[in-house]
Amino acid sequence: MHSADWLHLVFSSVRYNPLKSLLTALGIAIGIAAVTLLTSLGEGVRMYVMDNFSQFGTRIIAVSPGKNDTSGMGGVLNSVRLLTMEDYRSLINLPYAEHVVASVQGTGPIEFGERVRNTDIYGTTPSMVQAWDFPLASGRFLPEAQGGNSRAFVVLGHKVWQELFKGSNALGQFIRVGGQRFRVIGVMKPKGSMLGFDLDDMVYIPADRALTLFNREGLMEVDVVFSAATTSENMREIVRKRLIERHGQEDFTIVTQDEMLESLNSILSVLTMGVAALGSISLLVGGVGIFTIMTTNVRERTPEIGLLRAIGISRRQLLSLFLGEAVLLSVIGALAGMFGALALLAITGLIMPDFPIQPSPLYLMISLVFSALIGLMAGMGPAWQAAKLSPIEALRDE
Repeated sequence: MHSADWLHLVFSSVRYNPLKSLLTALGIAIGIAAVTLLTSLGEGVRMYVMDNFSQFGTRIIAVSPGKNDTSGMGGVLNSVRLLTMEDYRSLINLPYAEHVVASVQGTGPIEFGERVRNTDIYGTTPSMVQAWDFPLASGRFLPEAQGGNSRAFVVLGHKVWQELFKGSNALGQFIRVGGQRFRVIGVMKPKGSMLGFDLDDMVYIPADRALTLFNREGLMEVDVVFSAATTSENMREIVRKRLIERHGQEDFTIVTQDEMLESLNSILSVLTMGVAALGSISLLVGGVGIFTIMTTNVRERTPEIGLLRAIGISRRQLLSLFLGEAVLLSVIGALAGMFGALALLAITGLIMPDFPIQPSPLYLMISLVFSALIGLMAGMGPAWQAAKLSPIEALRDE
């Protein structure tokens, strides 16, 4: 039998009863639509998280106090030295270090006149705007400390400025941050949110002032942004050596941005594969539907099978006909479900542009191949049953 004849017979069997073919393919279509929607959501969340973590750059090393390790006697003899402003200053002049940012964070009331807003208070250092690309809408950012102590200056996030000053000029005004008096010297441009954390709903004060305000002895983190002339591994070693010289031991933790992004990517990729596996369960239900309909088709088309065998079609060719029909129904259902889900995602993207959805071509191809395999396996039993029929017995049913 020629390939053209084989294709004609396979497509004719599907066109012969369009309603039954549609219902057969519907189970696979629903399964593929579920897989497409779930993987698109999972991939969208992964891209959203990765983009949020990458918006501040990728050449970043974060240093935090304390080190997770195992020691004798329950760690009684261990002493953890905090990260101080002196540690921060010692890292500024390191080779390849472009920007060094110290940070302390807390919450408290921000007061101006009769208006009070409880929000985040971020203690930081002057190079933060260059390191994280935080543009100013007006005024200037925190200046370098004079004489070792920073002045009581504050820079407002865009939302805080709108809430407290209602869009009027805030520069030069005095507000109370956590009960202490600060002078407003700048207002930030809108920056948006990062993983649900509103970067506009906070105020920025000098890190040393924040230590006093929150009654802390050490910084929460020091970030080093390094140049492209070196690698993250080399810069990590430079920072490690400098801090060991100051602390006498490695009582701190250094994490590179590459490590953070790699860990996040691995976790979110596993989650995406997990939701894809959950969605593919519905494909198995569609496979059961194909098996049922194909078994019914064999019984209804017994005379046709006998006639095909009588004119010389071999068992192997007959087997391939029914398998081809099962695979065709599965692929038709898969394509219908895929395009339906993509259309729904496109509409969702128009209605909610910020909703994290990102169809993955890889998962779409895998689901299409998987649906074809489901159709092949579901059609194996009925096709084998048809191939085993005797031509004489089959023609008697006519």
